[in-house]
Amino acid sequence: MRKQRKNYTPEEKVSILRKHLVEGTPVSELCDQYQLQPTVFYRWQKQFFEKGALAFEGRKERETAALKRKITKLEEKIATKNEVLGELMEDHIELKKSLGEI
Repeated sequence: MRKQRKNYTPEEKVSILRKHLVEGTPVSELCDQYQLQPTVFYRWQKQFFEKGALAFEGRKERETAALKRKITKLEEKIATKNEVLGELMEDHIELKKSLGEI
């Protein structure tokens, strides 16, 4: 019969990692205690260190970064529209010249 899988909350994962990193509890002991595979523990640890900087990043900073990306995208869109309008105006002026209106 298969074992029921335990899904740990982010808070529980941090608590388990803390026991190893701060208190010095061996990984093997934690894995036995919480019925974890060592690979799972080390994956959590990798994710924790890779995404740890986000914990120190404020909400305002994330919103500012999102706004900057949006502004850049809109500026690119405006530049493209300006190019198209310029080409259309050139064609319009050439047409008027060929019809003798200018």
